[in-house]
Amino acid sequence: MSNPSADRGDALVRAGVIVFAAGAVATLVTFVPLFFDLTPLPSAAYWLCMLMPAGFLLSMAGLLGSARAQRRRAQAERQPAR
Repeated sequence: MSNPSADRGDALVRAGVIVFAAGAVATLVTFVPLFFDLTPLPSAAYWLCMLMPAGFLLSMAGLLGSARAQRRRAQAERQPAR
């Protein structure tokens, strides 16, 4: 049986991983010109690096949401049916 709030948390974690990976690639791409004495990339490329912490926060929100849903399910199972 699937719980919608747990599924939402899992989806947030997956989305966060994808956003984090895109930010990590952007970070690597923006640092390459600095190491090889090439012309630096425009400012927009550096703003894409902000996807890394955004993805991290998105994943953390998903983990917290999944943990809260799991705790609620465990509490519901412990309480006797009325």
